[in-house]
Amino acid sequence: MNATDLTRVIESVGKDRGIKREIIISALEQAVLMAAQKKYGPTAVLEAHYNNDSGEIDLFLFKKVVESDEAMLEESEEIMIEEARKLDPEAVVGDELGIKVETPDFGRIDAQTAKQVIFQKVRDAEREIVYNEYIHRKGEIITGIARRIERGNLVIDLGKTDALLPRTEIIPGEQFKPGDRVQAYLSDVALTPRGPQLYLSRTSPKYLMKLFEVEVPEIRESVVEIKLCAREPGARSKIAVTSKDRDVDPVGACVGMKGIRVQNVIQELKGEKIDIIPWSDNPVIFVRSALSPAEISSVRMDERNRTMEIMVEDDQLSLAIGRKGQNVRLAAQLTGWRLDIISKSKLQKRTSDATFNLQHIEGVNETMAQSIYQAGYLNVRQVADASIENLQKIPGYEDAEVAKTLKERAAAVVEKAGDALAGPAVQTGDDKGAFSASPVKDAKTLAEERLREMMRKASTSDGSGSASEESNG
Repeated sequence: MNATDLTRVIESVGKDRGIKREIIISALEQAVLMAAQKKYGPTAVLEAHYNNDSGEIDLFLFKKVVESDEAMLEESEEIMIEEARKLDPEAVVGDELGIKVETPDFGRIDAQTAKQVIFQKVRDAEREIVYNEYIHRKGEIITGIARRIERGNLVIDLGKTDALLPRTEIIPGEQFKPGDRVQAYLSDVALTPRGPQLYLSRTSPKYLMKLFEVEVPEIRESVVEIKLCAREPGARSKIAVTSKDRDVDPVGACVGMKGIRVQNVIQELKGEKIDIIPWSDNPVIFVRSALSPAEISSVRMDERNRTMEIMVEDDQLSLAIGRKGQNVRLAAQLTGWRLDIISKSKLQKRTSDATFNLQHIEGVNETMAQSIYQAGYLNVRQVADASIENLQKIPGYEDAEVAKTLKERAAAVVEKAGDALAGPAVQTGDDKGAFSASPVKDAKTLAEERLREMMRKASTSDGSGSASEESNG
Protein backbone atom coordinates (compact mmCIF):
# COMPACT_ATOMS: atom_id res chain seq x y z
CA MET A 1 0.00 0.00 0.00
CA ASN A 2 1.58 3.32 -1.06
CA ALA A 3 1.41 6.60 0.84
CA THR A 4 -1.52 7.93 -1.16
CA ASP A 5 -3.55 4.76 -0.64
CA LEU A 6 -2.80 4.75 3.09
CA THR A 7 -3.91 8.36 3.51
CA ARG A 8 -7.06 7.63 1.53
CA VAL A 9 -7.91 4.64 3.75
CA ILE A 10 -7.43 6.71 6.92
CA GLU A 11 -9.65 9.52 5.65
CA SER A 12 -12.30 7.17 4.24
CA VAL A 13 -12.67 4.97 7.35
CA GLY A 14 -12.71 8.03 9.60
CA LYS A 15 -15.45 9.67 7.55
CA ASP A 16 -17.63 6.57 7.03
CA ARG A 17 -17.44 5.21 10.57
CA GLY A 18 -17.19 8.51 12.46
CA ILE A 19 -13.94 7.35 14.11
CA LYS A 20 -11.15 9.70 15.09
CA ARG A 21 -8.17 9.76 12.74
CA GLU A 22 -5.79 9.05 15.63
CA ILE A 23 -7.51 5.73 16.41
CA ILE A 24 -7.18 4.52 12.81
CA ILE A 25 -3.52 5.55 12.65
CA SER A 26 -2.87 3.75 15.96
CA ALA A 27 -4.44 0.58 14.50
CA LEU A 28 -2.24 0.78 11.39
CA GLU A 29 0.89 1.35 13.48
CA GLN A 30 0.07 -1.69 15.61
CA ALA A 31 -0.47 -3.81 12.49
CA VAL A 32 2.93 -2.80 11.10
CA LEU A 33 4.58 -3.57 14.44
CA MET A 34 3.11 -7.08 14.52
CA ALA A 35 4.47 -7.85 11.05
CA ALA A 36 7.87 -6.33 11.88
CA GLN A 37 8.15 -8.32 15.12
CA LYS A 38 7.95 -11.54 13.11
CA LYS A 39 10.71 -10.38 10.77
CA TYR A 40 13.14 -9.01 13.38
CA GLY A 41 12.39 -11.45 16.18
CA PRO A 42 10.44 -11.31 19.43
CA THR A 43 13.27 -9.64 21.37
CA ALA A 44 13.68 -6.75 18.92
CA VAL A 45 12.66 -3.33 20.27
CA LEU A 46 10.52 -1.69 17.60
CA GLU A 47 8.42 1.45 17.23
CA ALA A 48 6.11 2.51 14.39
CA HIS A 49 5.07 6.11 13.76
CA TYR A 50 2.82 7.59 11.10
CA ASN A 51 4.61 10.34 9.16
CA ASN A 52 2.16 13.15 8.37
CA ASP A 53 4.49 14.68 5.78
CA SER A 54 5.11 11.54 3.74
CA GLY A 55 1.85 9.82 4.52
CA GLU A 56 3.74 6.64 5.41
CA ILE A 57 4.37 4.63 8.55
CA ASP A 58 8.02 4.86 9.60
CA LEU A 59 9.46 1.86 11.43
CA PHE A 60 12.33 2.22 13.93
CA LEU A 61 14.50 -0.58 15.35
CA PHE A 62 16.20 0.33 18.63
CA LYS A 63 19.70 -1.01 19.17
CA LYS A 64 22.07 -0.70 22.07
CA VAL A 65 25.42 0.98 21.31
CA VAL A 66 28.24 -1.43 22.30
CA GLU A 67 32.01 -1.72 22.00
CA SER A 68 32.80 -5.40 21.53
CA ASP A 69 33.98 -7.98 19.06
CA GLU A 70 31.89 -7.79 15.89
CA ALA A 71 31.64 -11.58 15.87
CA MET A 72 29.85 -11.43 19.22
CA LEU A 73 27.39 -8.76 18.06
CA GLU A 74 23.64 -9.46 18.35
CA GLU A 75 22.55 -8.05 14.99
CA SER A 76 18.93 -7.20 15.83
CA GLU A 77 19.68 -5.73 19.25
CA GLU A 78 23.14 -4.17 19.19
CA ILE A 79 25.23 -1.80 17.06
CA MET A 80 28.96 -1.09 17.13
CA ILE A 81 30.01 2.33 18.39
CA GLU A 82 31.66 3.13 15.04
CA GLU A 83 28.48 2.42 13.08
CA ALA A 84 26.39 4.30 15.64
CA ARG A 85 28.50 7.45 15.27
CA LYS A 86 27.92 7.44 11.52
CA LEU A 87 24.23 7.85 12.30
CA ASP A 88 24.66 10.03 15.39
CA PRO A 89 28.07 11.65 16.00
CA GLU A 90 27.22 12.13 19.70
CA ALA A 91 26.42 8.48 20.34
CA VAL A 92 28.21 6.82 23.27
CA VAL A 93 28.41 3.25 24.53
CA GLY A 94 25.22 2.26 26.36
CA ASP A 95 22.89 4.53 24.34
CA GLU A 96 19.70 3.24 22.72
CA LEU A 97 19.73 4.29 19.10
CA GLY A 98 16.57 4.26 16.95
CA ILE A 99 17.39 3.21 13.43
CA LYS A 100 14.85 3.63 10.66
CA VAL A 101 14.36 0.34 8.84
CA GLU A 102 12.24 -0.77 5.94
CA THR A 103 8.63 -1.54 6.64
CA PRO A 104 8.23 -5.28 6.02
CA ASP A 105 6.13 -6.51 3.13
CA PHE A 106 2.95 -8.09 4.37
CA GLY A 107 2.61 -11.72 3.48
CA ARG A 108 -0.80 -13.37 3.23
CA ILE A 109 -0.88 -14.43 6.91
CA ASP A 110 0.62 -11.12 8.10
CA ALA A 111 -1.90 -9.16 6.06
CA GLN A 112 -4.77 -11.17 7.54
CA THR A 113 -3.46 -10.59 11.07
CA ALA A 114 -3.01 -6.88 10.38
CA LYS A 115 -6.54 -6.72 9.01
CA GLN A 116 -7.92 -8.31 12.19
CA VAL A 117 -6.00 -5.86 14.36
CA ILE A 118 -7.31 -2.89 12.40
CA PHE A 119 -10.89 -4.18 12.44
CA GLN A 120 -10.70 -4.87 16.19
CA LYS A 121 -9.42 -1.37 16.89
CA VAL A 122 -12.14 0.15 14.71
CA ARG A 123 -14.78 -2.05 16.34
CA ASP A 124 -13.63 -1.05 19.84
CA ALA A 125 -13.72 2.60 18.82
CA GLU A 126 -17.23 2.21 17.40
CA ARG A 127 -18.42 0.56 20.63
CA GLU A 128 -16.96 3.39 22.68
CA ILE A 129 -18.68 5.95 20.45
CA VAL A 130 -22.05 4.16 20.85
CA TYR A 131 -21.60 3.84 24.63
CA ASN A 132 -20.65 7.50 25.06
CA GLU A 133 -23.61 8.57 22.94
CA TYR A 134 -26.26 6.53 24.74
CA ILE A 135 -24.98 6.67 28.33
CA HIS A 136 -25.97 10.35 28.33
CA ARG A 137 -29.44 9.43 26.98
CA LYS A 138 -30.17 7.00 29.80
CA GLY A 139 -33.58 7.90 31.21
CA GLU A 140 -34.87 9.27 27.90
CA ILE A 141 -37.50 8.00 25.49
CA ILE A 142 -36.03 6.63 22.27
CA THR A 143 -37.59 5.19 19.12
CA GLY A 144 -36.42 2.33 16.92
CA ILE A 145 -37.58 -0.39 14.55
CA ALA A 146 -38.41 -3.93 15.69
CA ARG A 147 -36.07 -6.38 13.92
CA ARG A 148 -36.33 -9.84 15.48
CA ILE A 149 -37.16 -11.82 18.60
CA GLU A 150 -34.37 -13.49 20.57
CA ARG A 151 -35.43 -15.84 23.40
CA GLY A 152 -38.69 -13.96 23.77
CA ASN A 153 -36.96 -10.57 23.90
CA LEU A 154 -37.46 -7.97 21.18
CA VAL A 155 -34.38 -6.58 19.41
CA ILE A 156 -34.84 -2.94 18.42
CA ASP A 157 -32.74 -1.31 15.69
CA LEU A 158 -31.75 2.23 16.73
CA GLY A 159 -29.63 2.90 13.65
CA LYS A 160 -26.09 2.84 15.04
CA THR A 161 -26.76 -0.07 17.38
CA ASP A 162 -29.40 -2.50 18.65
CA ALA A 163 -31.29 -2.32 21.93
CA LEU A 164 -33.07 -5.05 23.87
CA LEU A 165 -36.70 -4.82 24.98
CA PRO A 166 -37.13 -7.78 27.38
CA ARG A 167 -40.38 -9.73 27.32
CA THR A 168 -41.08 -8.63 30.91
CA GLU A 169 -40.80 -4.97 29.88
CA ILE A 170 -43.46 -5.20 27.16
CA ILE A 171 -46.99 -4.14 28.12
CA PRO A 172 -49.21 -7.25 28.53
CA GLY A 173 -51.13 -7.90 25.33
CA GLU A 174 -48.70 -5.98 23.10
CA GLN A 175 -47.38 -7.74 20.03
CA PHE A 176 -44.71 -6.37 17.68
CA LYS A 177 -43.78 -7.57 14.22
CA PRO A 178 -40.48 -6.95 12.38
CA GLY A 179 -40.62 -3.47 10.89
CA ASP A 180 -42.91 -2.00 13.57
CA ARG A 181 -41.98 1.34 15.10
CA VAL A 182 -41.29 0.92 18.83
CA GLN A 183 -41.01 3.70 21.38
CA ALA A 184 -39.60 2.88 24.83
CA TYR A 185 -37.75 4.18 27.87
CA LEU A 186 -33.97 3.69 27.94
CA SER A 187 -33.61 2.14 31.39
CA ASP A 188 -29.96 1.07 31.33
CA VAL A 189 -26.76 1.18 29.27
CA ALA A 190 -24.26 -1.53 30.21
CA LEU A 191 -20.75 -2.02 28.86
CA THR A 192 -20.24 -5.76 28.21
CA PRO A 193 -17.37 -7.74 26.59
CA ARG A 194 -19.50 -7.81 23.42
CA GLY A 195 -19.92 -4.06 23.45
CA PRO A 196 -22.53 -1.69 24.89
CA GLN A 197 -25.91 -3.26 25.66
CA LEU A 198 -28.97 -1.01 25.77
CA TYR A 199 -32.03 -2.08 27.76
CA LEU A 200 -35.48 -0.65 27.08
CA SER A 201 -38.76 -0.69 29.00
CA ARG A 202 -42.39 0.07 28.23
CA THR A 203 -43.68 -1.00 31.65
CA SER A 204 -41.58 1.25 33.89
CA PRO A 205 -43.41 4.01 35.80
CA LYS A 206 -40.60 6.30 34.61
CA TYR A 207 -41.73 5.71 31.02
CA LEU A 208 -45.18 7.02 31.90
CA MET A 209 -43.64 10.06 33.62
CA LYS A 210 -41.47 10.77 30.58
CA LEU A 211 -44.46 10.55 28.24
CA PHE A 212 -46.20 13.25 30.28
CA GLU A 213 -43.02 15.33 30.18
CA VAL A 214 -43.14 15.17 26.37
CA GLU A 215 -46.84 16.09 26.23
CA VAL A 216 -46.99 18.74 28.98
CA PRO A 217 -44.89 21.90 28.51
CA GLU A 218 -45.45 22.88 32.15
CA ILE A 219 -43.61 19.71 33.26
CA ARG A 220 -40.69 20.38 30.88
CA GLU A 221 -40.49 23.93 32.24
CA SER A 222 -40.52 22.56 35.84
CA VAL A 223 -43.69 24.49 36.72
CA VAL A 224 -45.58 21.23 37.26
CA GLU A 225 -43.86 18.23 38.85
CA ILE A 226 -44.84 14.57 38.91
CA LYS A 227 -44.10 13.63 42.52
CA LEU A 228 -45.07 9.94 42.47
CA CYS A 229 -46.27 7.28 40.06
CA ALA A 230 -47.80 3.83 40.54
CA ARG A 231 -48.51 1.62 37.58
CA GLU A 232 -49.97 -1.71 36.54
CA PRO A 233 -48.88 -1.72 32.87
CA GLY A 234 -51.63 -2.03 30.33
CA ALA A 235 -54.37 -1.73 32.94
CA ARG A 236 -54.26 1.37 35.13
CA SER A 237 -51.89 3.96 36.54
CA LYS A 238 -51.98 6.77 39.08
CA ILE A 239 -49.73 9.83 39.10
CA ALA A 240 -49.54 12.51 41.79
CA VAL A 241 -48.75 16.02 40.53
CA THR A 242 -48.06 19.37 42.15
CA SER A 243 -47.54 22.91 40.88
CA LYS A 244 -44.93 25.51 41.86
CA ASP A 245 -47.18 28.25 40.50
CA ARG A 246 -50.46 28.92 42.31
CA ASP A 247 -52.05 30.06 39.05
CA VAL A 248 -51.32 26.73 37.33
CA ASP A 249 -53.60 23.78 38.02
CA PRO A 250 -51.31 20.70 37.88
CA VAL A 251 -54.11 18.24 37.15
CA GLY A 252 -55.61 20.46 34.44
CA ALA A 253 -52.20 20.98 32.85
CA CYS A 254 -51.68 17.20 32.57
CA VAL A 255 -55.19 16.54 31.27
CA GLY A 256 -54.99 19.32 28.66
CA MET A 257 -57.73 21.02 26.66
CA LYS A 258 -60.56 18.50 26.13
CA GLY A 259 -58.23 15.84 27.57
CA ILE A 260 -55.94 15.88 24.53
CA ARG A 261 -52.67 15.57 26.48
CA VAL A 262 -53.63 12.63 28.64
CA GLN A 263 -55.32 10.94 25.66
CA ASN A 264 -52.04 11.07 23.71
CA VAL A 265 -50.32 9.26 26.59
CA ILE A 266 -53.14 6.71 26.89
CA GLN A 267 -52.94 6.01 23.15
CA GLU A 268 -49.20 5.30 23.36
CA LEU A 269 -49.83 2.92 26.30
CA LYS A 270 -52.49 0.94 24.39
CA GLY A 271 -55.49 2.26 26.32
CA GLU A 272 -54.04 2.14 29.85
CA LYS A 273 -56.30 4.14 32.19
CA ILE A 274 -54.56 7.00 33.99
CA ASP A 275 -55.73 8.73 37.18
CA ILE A 276 -54.15 12.15 37.74
CA ILE A 277 -54.42 13.35 41.33
CA PRO A 278 -53.10 16.39 43.25
CA TRP A 279 -50.20 15.59 45.56
CA SER A 280 -50.37 16.64 49.21
CA ASP A 281 -47.91 16.40 52.10
CA ASN A 282 -50.90 15.65 54.34
CA PRO A 283 -51.18 11.82 54.29
CA VAL A 284 -54.94 11.73 54.91
CA ILE A 285 -55.74 14.26 52.17
CA PHE A 286 -53.35 12.49 49.80
CA VAL A 287 -54.90 9.06 50.45
CA ARG A 288 -58.41 10.48 49.95
CA SER A 289 -57.31 11.82 46.54
CA ALA A 290 -55.52 8.59 45.64
CA LEU A 291 -58.67 6.54 46.23
CA SER A 292 -60.82 8.77 44.02
CA PRO A 293 -63.36 8.54 42.50
CA ALA A 294 -64.57 6.78 45.66
CA GLU A 295 -65.87 9.02 48.46
CA ILE A 296 -64.24 8.39 51.84
CA SER A 297 -66.35 8.71 55.00
CA SER A 298 -63.58 8.56 57.62
CA VAL A 299 -59.90 7.71 58.01
CA ARG A 300 -58.23 6.22 61.06
CA MET A 301 -54.44 6.56 60.89
CA ASP A 302 -51.72 4.54 62.63
CA GLU A 303 -48.53 6.51 61.96
CA ARG A 304 -46.26 4.04 63.76
CA ASN A 305 -47.21 1.20 61.41
CA ARG A 306 -48.01 3.48 58.46
CA THR A 307 -51.49 2.00 58.23
CA MET A 308 -54.83 3.66 57.53
CA GLU A 309 -58.25 2.17 58.17
CA ILE A 310 -60.60 3.79 55.67
CA MET A 311 -64.35 3.62 56.08
CA VAL A 312 -66.62 4.07 53.09
CA GLU A 313 -70.37 3.85 52.62
CA ASP A 314 -71.53 0.43 51.45
CA ASP A 315 -72.30 1.71 47.94
CA GLN A 316 -68.77 3.14 47.65
CA LEU A 317 -66.93 -0.02 48.67
CA SER A 318 -66.57 -1.60 45.22
CA LEU A 319 -65.52 1.77 43.77
CA ALA A 320 -62.84 2.26 46.44
CA ILE A 321 -61.47 -1.27 46.02
CA GLY A 322 -61.66 -1.26 42.23
CA ARG A 323 -61.62 -4.21 39.85
CA LYS A 324 -59.75 -7.07 41.54
CA GLY A 325 -58.49 -4.58 44.15
CA GLN A 326 -56.70 -2.48 41.56
CA ASN A 327 -57.75 0.97 42.80
CA VAL A 328 -56.75 0.47 46.44
CA ARG A 329 -53.61 -1.45 45.43
CA LEU A 330 -52.36 1.41 43.25
CA ALA A 331 -53.33 3.96 45.91
CA ALA A 332 -51.27 2.03 48.49
CA GLN A 333 -48.27 1.88 46.15
CA LEU A 334 -48.59 5.58 45.36
CA THR A 335 -48.93 6.82 48.94
CA GLY A 336 -46.65 4.31 50.65
CA TRP A 337 -49.29 3.48 53.29
CA ARG A 338 -51.02 0.17 54.00
CA LEU A 339 -54.70 0.80 53.32
CA ASP A 340 -57.49 -1.20 54.94
CA ILE A 341 -60.81 -0.45 53.23
CA ILE A 342 -63.94 -1.33 55.19
CA SER A 343 -67.61 -0.62 54.57
CA LYS A 344 -69.69 1.29 57.11
CA SER A 345 -71.91 -1.70 57.89
CA LYS A 346 -68.87 -3.98 58.25
CA LEU A 347 -67.16 -1.47 60.54
CA GLN A 348 -70.30 -1.07 62.67
CA LYS A 349 -70.59 -4.84 63.03
CA ARG A 350 -66.92 -5.15 63.87
CA THR A 351 -67.21 -2.35 66.42
CA SER A 352 -70.24 -3.94 68.11
CA ASP A 353 -68.58 -7.39 68.04
CA ALA A 354 -65.34 -6.04 69.50
CA THR A 355 -67.15 -4.01 72.16
CA PHE A 356 -69.22 -7.05 73.17
CA ASN A 357 -66.08 -9.21 73.21
CA LEU A 358 -64.08 -6.79 75.38
CA GLN A 359 -66.90 -6.49 77.95
CA HIS A 360 -66.13 -10.08 79.01
CA ILE A 361 -63.16 -8.62 80.90
CA GLU A 362 -64.11 -8.11 84.54
CA GLY A 363 -64.83 -4.45 85.33
CA VAL A 364 -65.00 -3.32 81.68
CA ASN A 365 -68.29 -1.69 80.73
CA GLU A 366 -69.46 -0.60 77.26
CA THR A 367 -67.80 2.83 77.46
CA MET A 368 -64.48 1.32 78.59
CA ALA A 369 -64.73 -1.36 75.89
CA GLN A 370 -65.18 1.32 73.21
CA SER A 371 -62.12 3.15 74.57
CA ILE A 372 -60.04 -0.04 74.42
CA TYR A 373 -61.34 -0.74 70.92
CA GLN A 374 -60.45 2.79 69.75
CA ALA A 375 -56.88 2.10 70.93
CA GLY A 376 -56.72 -0.75 68.40
CA TYR A 377 -57.66 -3.83 70.44
CA LEU A 378 -60.30 -6.03 68.80
CA ASN A 379 -60.63 -8.85 71.35
CA VAL A 380 -59.74 -10.08 74.79
CA ARG A 381 -56.74 -12.10 73.61
CA GLN A 382 -55.09 -9.01 72.08
CA VAL A 383 -55.42 -7.20 75.43
CA ALA A 384 -53.98 -10.21 77.27
CA ASP A 385 -51.01 -10.37 74.87
CA ALA A 386 -50.30 -6.59 74.96
CA SER A 387 -47.51 -5.06 77.03
CA ILE A 388 -48.38 -2.95 80.07
CA GLU A 389 -46.64 0.03 78.42
CA ASN A 390 -48.95 -0.18 75.39
CA LEU A 391 -52.05 -0.64 77.56
CA GLN A 392 -51.12 2.56 79.40
CA LYS A 393 -51.78 4.46 76.16
CA ILE A 394 -55.51 3.66 76.47
CA PRO A 395 -57.46 6.59 77.98
CA GLY A 396 -58.33 5.69 81.57
CA TYR A 397 -55.53 3.12 81.90
CA GLU A 398 -52.54 5.47 82.11
CA ASP A 399 -51.62 4.20 85.60
CA ALA A 400 -49.32 1.15 85.46
CA GLU A 401 -51.23 -0.71 88.18
CA VAL A 402 -54.56 -0.16 86.42
CA ALA A 403 -53.09 -1.34 83.11
CA LYS A 404 -51.56 -4.37 84.83
CA THR A 405 -54.94 -5.28 86.36
CA LEU A 406 -56.59 -5.02 82.91
CA LYS A 407 -53.98 -7.34 81.42
CA GLU A 408 -54.34 -9.90 84.24
CA ARG A 409 -58.13 -9.92 84.00
CA ALA A 410 -57.98 -10.35 80.21
CA ALA A 411 -55.53 -13.24 80.64
CA ALA A 412 -57.90 -14.88 83.12
CA VAL A 413 -60.76 -14.70 80.60
CA VAL A 414 -58.59 -16.24 77.86
CA GLU A 415 -57.51 -19.02 80.22
CA LYS A 416 -61.16 -19.91 80.92
CA ALA A 417 -62.69 -19.35 77.49
CA GLY A 418 -59.70 -20.23 75.29
CA ASP A 419 -60.18 -19.36 71.60
CA ALA A 420 -63.88 -18.68 72.05
CA LEU A 421 -63.12 -15.00 72.74
CA ALA A 422 -60.13 -14.64 70.43
CA GLY A 423 -62.21 -13.01 67.65
CA PRO A 424 -63.15 -11.01 65.77
CA ALA A 425 -60.03 -11.53 63.73
CA VAL A 426 -58.27 -8.89 61.70
CA GLN A 427 -60.04 -8.51 58.36
CA THR A 428 -58.40 -9.76 55.15
CA GLY A 429 -58.84 -8.98 51.48
CA ASP A 430 -61.07 -12.03 51.03
CA ASP A 431 -63.66 -10.91 53.61
CA LYS A 432 -66.83 -9.46 52.19
CA GLY A 433 -67.05 -5.77 53.07
CA ALA A 434 -63.32 -5.24 53.61
CA PHE A 435 -60.07 -5.17 51.62
CA SER A 436 -56.40 -4.53 52.49
CA ALA A 437 -53.54 -3.41 50.25
CA SER A 438 -49.84 -2.97 51.03
CA PRO A 439 -47.63 -0.37 49.30
CA VAL A 440 -45.01 -2.91 48.17
CA LYS A 441 -45.53 -6.41 46.84
CA ASP A 442 -42.92 -9.05 47.59
CA ALA A 443 -41.23 -10.97 44.78
CA LYS A 444 -43.20 -14.15 45.52
CA THR A 445 -46.55 -12.35 45.21
CA LEU A 446 -45.53 -10.74 41.93
CA ALA A 447 -44.32 -14.06 40.53
CA GLU A 448 -47.53 -15.83 41.56
CA GLU A 449 -49.66 -13.11 39.97
CA ARG A 450 -47.68 -13.29 36.75
CA LEU A 451 -48.01 -17.09 36.69
CA ARG A 452 -51.77 -16.88 37.21
CA GLU A 453 -52.03 -14.32 34.41
CA MET A 454 -50.03 -16.55 32.04
CA MET A 455 -52.22 -19.54 32.89
CA ARG A 456 -55.35 -17.50 32.32
CA LYS A 457 -54.09 -16.37 28.92
CA ALA A 458 -53.17 -19.93 27.98
CA SER A 459 -56.63 -21.19 28.91
CA THR A 460 -58.40 -18.48 26.91
CA SER A 461 -56.12 -18.72 23.88
CA ASP A 462 -57.59 -20.64 20.94
CA GLY A 463 -54.94 -20.06 18.33
CA SER A 464 -54.25 -16.97 16.28
CA GLY A 465 -54.21 -13.94 18.51
CA SER A 466 -57.11 -14.80 20.83
CA ALA A 467 -54.89 -14.45 23.92
CA SER A 468 -53.84 -11.02 22.74
CA GLU A 469 -57.44 -10.01 22.18
CA GLU A 470 -58.36 -11.18 25.69
CA SER A 471 -55.53 -9.14 27.19
CA ASN A 472 -56.44 -6.04 25.25
CA GLY A 473 -60.07 -6.47 26.20
